Amino acid sequence: MSEIPAPVPVPLLDLKKQYATIKSEVRPVIDEVCDAQGFILGPRVEAFERAIATYVGTKHAIGMSSGTDSQLAAMMAAGVGPGDDVVTSPYSFFSTAGAVARLGARAVFCDIEPETFNLDPAKLAAAITPRTKVIQPVHLYGQCSDMDPILEVAKAKGIPVLEDACQSLGAAYKGRRAGAHGTFGAFSFFPSKNLGGFGDGGIVTTDDDEMAMTLRALRTHGETTRYHHRIVGGNFRLDALQAAILHVKLPHLDGWAEGRRRNAKEIEALYLEFGGKPFEQGGLKFPREAAGCHHVYNQFVVRVGKGRREAAKELLAARQIGHAVYYPVPLHLQECFAAWGGKPGSCPESEKAARETLALPVFPELTAEQKRFLSWSLAEFSRA
Repeated sequence: MSEIPAPVPVPLLDLKKQYATIKSEVRPVIDEVCDAQGFILGPRVEAFERAIATYVGTKHAIGMSSGTDSQLAAMMAAGVGPGDDVVTSPYSFFSTAGAVARLGARAVFCDIEPETFNLDPAKLAAAITPRTKVIQPVHLYGQCSDMDPILEVAKAKGIPVLEDACQSLGAAYKGRRAGAHGTFGAFSFFPSKNLGGFGDGGIVTTDDDEMAMTLRALRTHGETTRYHHRIVGGNFRLDALQAAILHVKLPHLDGWAEGRRRNAKEIEALYLEFGGKPFEQGGLKFPREAAGCHHVYNQFVVRVGKGRREAAKELLAARQIGHAVYYPVPLHLQECFAAWGGKPGSCPESEKAARETLALPVFPELTAEQKRFLSWSLAEFSRA
């Protein structure tokens, strides 16, 4: 067994380290936007939209005010409303189902695969109802859902697909990036994302010309020409300041993702080197990259065996090692969605994941000392 590493604090995320590497690029564009005093939409947003469309591989990208509003606007464009169903995953961030509820529709939850935490395509057909208006797979933690069988079901039923790619910009499935498979892709630029802004922001990708036009209207209250409204939309506009910052950061995204991928592999290797036990013995089960997928590790999520997650959290907290639980309550068991009829046991894989999963530091600026102390602490925990 290797030498015991020296203790060192390990934050879950350290955006200050990232900013230090790009400050000289970011500050000038902030000054340019401030000097121009053009803050709403405009050329900065348009340039960033073109860059994202090129990066993802779609005809259009429409900037939005947040990832949540990206989902909401895409559902509005698809015509989701009262009496409709949206089939989606119960193991995700709240907005996945919250956007559905805001439109008066119902989320029908399809349980997840235990290995990827993404919607299980084998269970999708049974979740479709006569009222299903949209299928919304979630590319959770930075890994794409198994899209081919999902798209096959959607095509057979004539149902549009909205990819919830809020955690997965840069992820790929069979050579195509997240957001380029379905009718829409919804992304978030929340500061903690792999491509994070200096506040909220989002974008919707699509190849559909008509949908793109509708989305551009929806983000400005449904306005098509000044003060003329064909439809009712919302105030979903991406700020020029956020677009300028994100545009500067975009060329760095793939390099940051590769840093996360390397760190994930190194932390697992060190855990084993330090004598870490397998999941079945109360240790950890590390994430796996599914066949045909390119995982970008927006979150590095392990499973903790034998009901020991709370003990792991206590040890990590005592050693100043960052960690988080994404997500402790599956969406079908959230109190605000009780009217949809979710019951304990109805999505067993999601409920099990909610009890066992733990997110660990993986950001690309982790030092060798931090990775060794994190891995050694996890291995020591597993042997206790």
